[in-house]
Amino acid sequence: MSDKDHEVFALPDFTLQRGITLPRAEIAYRTYGRLAADRSNVILYPTSYGAQHSDIDWLIGPGRILDSADWFIVIPNMFTNGLSTSPSNLAPPFGPDRSPAFTHWDNVHAQRRLLAEAFGIEKVALAYGWSMGAQQALHWGAIFPDRVERICAVCGSAKTSLHNQVFLQGVRATLTADPAWRGDHFAAHPVRGLRAMGRVYAGWALSQAFYRERLYEGAGYSSLEDFLVRNWEANFLRRDAHDLLASLDTWMQSDISDNPLYAGDLDRALASIRARSIIMPSLTDLYFTPEDSEAETARMPNAEFRPIDSIWGHRAGNPLFNSEDEESLRRAVRDLLS
Repeated sequence: MSDKDHEVFALPDFTLQRGITLPRAEIAYRTYGRLAADRSNVILYPTSYGAQHSDIDWLIGPGRILDSADWFIVIPNMFTNGLSTSPSNLAPPFGPDRSPAFTHWDNVHAQRRLLAEAFGIEKVALAYGWSMGAQQALHWGAIFPDRVERICAVCGSAKTSLHNQVFLQGVRATLTADPAWRGDHFAAHPVRGLRAMGRVYAGWALSQAFYRERLYEGAGYSSLEDFLVRNWEANFLRRDAHDLLASLDTWMQSDISDNPLYAGDLDRALASIRARSIIMPSLTDLYFTPEDSEAETARMPNAEFRPIDSIWGHRAGNPLFNSEDEESLRRAVRDLLS
């Protein structure tokens, strides 16, 4: 962990949900803003698939979606993202070919300990997340209903749908088709597989209308090929393939009811989320669909279904190049925190 723009919180003898105990687990995290004396101004902002804190903190700052002038924002890097404990940095007897399974139950319990033991924080004013970050925010609401006051879940789900799992299985099959795959690990950095993964992913993450309107040109790319190579291929090539596979597994297993509290009863888990919540799918998201989000929202007692009317697909929830969708997110956070 050589990137010194973050801190590390250690968890000795950390037992994972699936039964493996790690002699030392680590959560890499970064904070923004100043913690209030009464610790009432905390926003938790977990990371998304393939992302580290530096990839998602563009929306933090004075006057930004997450306003660091008023709020103390904590980004915990989720397990498997290459900074927190991941296949690529596990000490023996673990490693890329023998990595334990990580779940969001593991992520949110480690995050709770980070907040409590490092900062004395017992309650979160807002859990905000996009994609896998939204999954973690909803896990917080179900597992710690008395510790989170508000949730803004953007383009995510309380439980990974079957169709979403089909998409993820396709991505996994594409990556592991690389000739370096040995059945349980890669013998070398799988350049061919990662490039192919990026191109497959690009077709799912953005809508048909996005490509028809050539919106990638407005984001600074001179052609479709330029967009696919410099954005999608490049983003996956910079990551460790074993970490990407482990994160896919976490995503596929995501289910707020898959734990001893709810024993698989999703209706009861959703009904237990007391936080005031805004659930924000994109109307053109191809794998976290608005229909799935609306069905989950209807079973939450204090939640508003507020879809993003956008042709940016899943990326509407991470609108780095899209001011209209950014304003939708800013308005939702403002409404929750007002």
